[in-house]
Amino acid sequence: MKRIHFIGIGGSGLSAIARLLKESGYEVTGSDRVLSQFAMDLQNEGIAIYIGHHPRNVGGADLVIRSSAIGDDNPEVKAAKHAGIPVYKRSDFLGQLMSEKTGIAIAGTHGKTTTTAMIAWVLYAMKRDPSFIVGGTLNNLKVNAHAGKGDLFVIEADEYDRMFLGLKPQIEVVTNLEHDHPDIFPKFEDMYLAFQSFVDLLPPDGSLIVCAEDEGAVTLLSHARRKGLNVVSYSVQGEMTINSPQWMQARTIKPNDRGGFDFSAMTNIGSLSASSIQVSLQVPGEHNVRNALAVLSVAATLGLPLQEVAEALSEFTGTGRRFEVRGEHNGVVVIDDYAHHPTEIRATLAGAKTRYPDHRIWAVWQPHTYSRTQTLFFEFSRAFADADEVLVTEIYASREAQQGFSSAEVVSAMPHPSARFTGSLDDTKKYLLEHVHSGDVVIVLSAGDADQISSDLLREL
Repeated sequence: MKRIHFIGIGGSGLSAIARLLKESGYEVTGSDRVLSQFAMDLQNEGIAIYIGHHPRNVGGADLVIRSSAIGDDNPEVKAAKHAGIPVYKRSDFLGQLMSEKTGIAIAGTHGKTTTTAMIAWVLYAMKRDPSFIVGGTLNNLKVNAHAGKGDLFVIEADEYDRMFLGLKPQIEVVTNLEHDHPDIFPKFEDMYLAFQSFVDLLPPDGSLIVCAEDEGAVTLLSHARRKGLNVVSYSVQGEMTINSPQWMQARTIKPNDRGGFDFSAMTNIGSLSASSIQVSLQVPGEHNVRNALAVLSVAATLGLPLQEVAEALSEFTGTGRRFEVRGEHNGVVVIDDYAHHPTEIRATLAGAKTRYPDHRIWAVWQPHTYSRTQTLFFEFSRAFADADEVLVTEIYASREAQQGFSSAEVVSAMPHPSARFTGSLDDTKKYLLEHVHSGDVVIVLSAGDADQISSDLLREL
């Protein structure tokens, strides 16, 4: 049995691979600078995890896999190379995991985690026992990965560091394509070319499924058709038949009493022409209608019974930190959401307004990375119209060095009548404790560590 060591095991990507390999019978160890929730979950399942990076951690390993954030100067990387132990990035390794399965890869600037989780859950509920790797924990299954015995492998295709170019998919979904990760893709054109290379991974009989309402995603369709690939588009609008011969469409969308939307799905894919499927979601927001349409499109392409797919979708309860209701105390609802791009923030707040129409909504935003905040400065300043109160913390630097730029500058450019820069997480929490009232909904928007505001707020309310 091989021993595989992960450097940076506490992240969503590496922790998922570690879990899948542990289930597959490998001995797995890992290290990270802090013990994240993902790492604690793995530790509880018997995986040895070291806090801090030290050369001795790789002793006895047959293979080392490192996070994108781990550089060549890491002591464990240097020790492994000195000992002749192969060192891979995720992108070098994931293709090997998929090689014996039918790969379904979900990419996009937004929505890929939830869409991947939806597909994984649907296939699991339909007894297909898929393998899957998701960038968040499935609420239904309480895990972010699984080594299934079925022939399908569902994976979130992360564009950061061009990781998704190491995959081997048979079916690809592109939910949308907007400029993001300016530290990797300085211009949108750089990002588009990476997605075009992602489409080029498909074999001649592969399928590309895209959202017809997204301009960036639609531009990939003509490239795919020139290559002779099977193409499918989905939309909540009516014009998607222009973009591809095969389509999936949502009609009669209306809010339901479960916090989500009900809709009818129509398609002309295969033998399902003119079929109408009724879908009832409990995850909020119209963006999740689109995510569900992507799932139905994948299922139709696989030839699965769509009524069973719809029933499984109705049971889907979301993923961690994607509109995750953390609790309610003294009449105040506290929600965590991973939104860290203007489009995601707008979608999350629109979903909150639909779900809590008569409540005061607080948006607590922790900007993620200096490069993203500066590149999308104007878009961020206009993203909070559906919130009644907006609190903005200092920027979460993540992998970047501290810079002489503050998110207070974004706040000063906001036309919102009640937007404030509150600085530290502790000061932000204190402001909330002094000002929230029963009936308020607090949404913490963060891909960093601001979710601790949610925990502290709930504890102290």
